[in-house]
Amino acid sequence: MATINSGAIPADRIVTISDFVERVYLPWVEMHRRPSTVKGYRDIWEDHLKPICGQVWLKDARTYHVQGWLNQIAAAKLSRNTLKHIKSVISGIFTLAKQQDYFQAENPARDTAIDPRASEPEETYAYSLEELQTIIALLPEPAATAFAVAGYMGLRHGEIQGLLWQNYRDGEIYISRSIWNGRVSDPKTRKGRAPVPVIRQLADRLEIHRLRCGNPQSGPIFVNAVGKPLALTSVVNRLILPALNRCEKCSKSESEHEKADHAYKRNDSIPKWHGWHAARRGLGSNLYRLGVHELVIQRILRHANVSTTASYYIKSAADDVRNAMAKLENQIAESNQRQPDFGTETIICPADDEHLIQ
Repeated sequence: MATINSGAIPADRIVTISDFVERVYLPWVEMHRRPSTVKGYRDIWEDHLKPICGQVWLKDARTYHVQGWLNQIAAAKLSRNTLKHIKSVISGIFTLAKQQDYFQAENPARDTAIDPRASEPEETYAYSLEELQTIIALLPEPAATAFAVAGYMGLRHGEIQGLLWQNYRDGEIYISRSIWNGRVSDPKTRKGRAPVPVIRQLADRLEIHRLRCGNPQSGPIFVNAVGKPLALTSVVNRLILPALNRCEKCSKSESEHEKADHAYKRNDSIPKWHGWHAARRGLGSNLYRLGVHELVIQRILRHANVSTTASYYIKSAADDVRNAMAKLENQIAESNQRQPDFGTETIICPADDEHLIQ
């Protein structure tokens, strides 16, 4: 406080948190982070932080205040992961403020804690190999080939949009860019630029897709009517959801069912749409079930470290758990059969000769 009261912070840097975030922090994030990350940070600021701390003087914020903000936000029953993300954004704001001489105390987010009663995040979904094959068979083109790329290569949504024919060679596709909301950026990490092998079934699909597009040798693999990269959000709404959300009785899509003489009931035998990333998780899980080592799966999915692969991209289905326990059961049974029969022996307890232990 003595440092602040003595005027050590320049007068033009004594601002509210809202002024700093909107004039300094968010522009800095836009320069140094991926577009999808920028949107997430901006949403956290607008939806959760700005209403409760925007008018607070930046220089006056302390751990007590930040803890109060987190407690107030937690009252909305947000998940634990969401609260962690919000705390991380607060910490980032004050870190940059210290670096830019807008704040001269210890980062007030450091010793705060999120509500331990906050709910755990919902389990993310991973498509099984059977679900992937069923969905691919049901989808029209080019949605089927795009989804096959997601399920058989594990590419991210933006990477699929950014694929180029000139980067497909020698049975591999080199990931050189990502497109999100029309904005082109580099792959997420250095390892994200690694080539990904193309299995035969996918290679056949890609060649048919190339011929269907006029046999191009360069340019986007998935294009719209004017030759620009195809927006996968549009593919989901126009092609994927109508193909998967069909009536159990008449097989019409939900959007076509308005004039039917019966109530719409979705056919639950058709896999539900869980998003492009569920196919990426599915590849990790399916490879693991086939006995592929985690380090190899990490390289295929191009994660920066194997802990991400193991924690978020390898899902154990109920059948896998039951089969694992059945293997343990059989192993114990086989082990018992191999044990020698020592018979029984009568042992006299020295403390009391009248009690026998068999």
